[in-house]
Amino acid sequence: MGADGSKNQKRSAEGQEDEDLSSGWRGFLSSVGLSVPAGLCRLAPPALRLGRHRMLQGKAPDIPEHVLRLAGVGPGMLRAEWSLPGFITMFLPEFPHRAVPGHEHFQVLSYIAKGSFGPILKVKDKAKQKTYAVKVIPKSEILRLGVLEQSKEEVIVQRQVRHPFVHDLQDCWQTQRHLYIMCDYCSTGDLYTYWQMIGQFPEDTVRVFAAELGCALGFLHDFGIIHRDVKMENILLTDNGHLRLADFGLSRRLERGGRAFTICGTIQYMAPEVLSGGPYNHAADWWSLGILLFSLVTGKFPMPPEPDHCSMLRKVRCFPYEMPLSLSSPLALLITELLCKTPTRRLRTLDRFKRQTFFRGTTFDLALLQRQPVEVILELRERPDRAAKARRGLTLSLQPLKGFDYDAFLSPPSTPDTQLDTDARSHAAAPLPGPTLPLQPAQEKGLRSEVFV
Repeated sequence: MGADGSKNQKRSAEGQEDEDLSSGWRGFLSSVGLSVPAGLCRLAPPALRLGRHRMLQGKAPDIPEHVLRLAGVGPGMLRAEWSLPGFITMFLPEFPHRAVPGHEHFQVLSYIAKGSFGPILKVKDKAKQKTYAVKVIPKSEILRLGVLEQSKEEVIVQRQVRHPFVHDLQDCWQTQRHLYIMCDYCSTGDLYTYWQMIGQFPEDTVRVFAAELGCALGFLHDFGIIHRDVKMENILLTDNGHLRLADFGLSRRLERGGRAFTICGTIQYMAPEVLSGGPYNHAADWWSLGILLFSLVTGKFPMPPEPDHCSMLRKVRCFPYEMPLSLSSPLALLITELLCKTPTRRLRTLDRFKRQTFFRGTTFDLALLQRQPVEVILELRERPDRAAKARRGLTLSLQPLKGFDYDAFLSPPSTPDTQLDTDARSHAAAPLPGPTLPLQPAQEKGLRSEVFV
């Protein structure tokens, strides 16, 4: 009886320990916004379970496979050193862990838009008296969608590049539950807004835009980076109307001679080799530039979107891409060479781009390009319908600002004039009507259209 009683007490103690381990797991995942059924945590063998005592000791845990699948990550993404609160070191070193700044440092001015993972806010740094756009991204969404490495790649790429026609990353960090990416704030808005307002741009303006964007792409490619989402919505405008290529959420490092295979981008801008699943390289960005220039100067896309990339690929392969007679011969030739369906024959280097007849007499000096303001943009900026165009016909709720704390990083605005910011609409985008195709991430892994971070 004594022996049996001892065994029963041992079993009871083990059961209590299992319950503690299970509770530790649930609390660990709950700290990053993931909910796990209690029974699921008890399925793993004791050797694989993570108890609170191990978490407090900061040792490398053996994570059960089913929990990794639930979190959307693989064992290769985990790091040896873990600390409370959970999933902090997983985002290191790209997102430094910092003490949370309060409202004495930042003031929320407005809610710019809703991105794929969370809100984008217009904030003011009180010490520097400067305004920035800040993406607030819940870690739980990053892990649920399995885009941990891509989120880190975005800031790695943007930290490495500094160019007059590339949107600058100012800072990034993490707290217990969120990631923060802070960029320059461009009050003039995005190119797509002004294209909607004017219908089509004159060739002289398109020449300036083409030269600036060509310089940006040439710089990125020489640096071993492919953007993969060149489109009007991702081009911000400075106060003088000059371009800033933004949104590196789909970019990746790809050296010359490297190949990529992920089907991603905005479907109407995607090159045929991307739509087919690769292999593709930096030449795909030059195709996207060709689609963009065609649209800017004609007022419409070469072809309407299809509901999936396979259907779009069939149309792209048979579409002739004939230039309208209204275009000048030099511009028609430039676009034709950019929209060559064979990547190896496509215009795909900055040197060859500069030598095009269309740019005869145009400087490619970065400082001189920015010297003269783009008058068309400055005139359109003053039009009373600009705010409505920037809003894309949607009324975005200010609900995300009501009572939010986001780890107490930002304080709710105290002034009554807080409103939806339509001036910097393309720091992030909500699903929009218009020429691009809205697809959900679940429809095609890696295929991105309207909704972007």
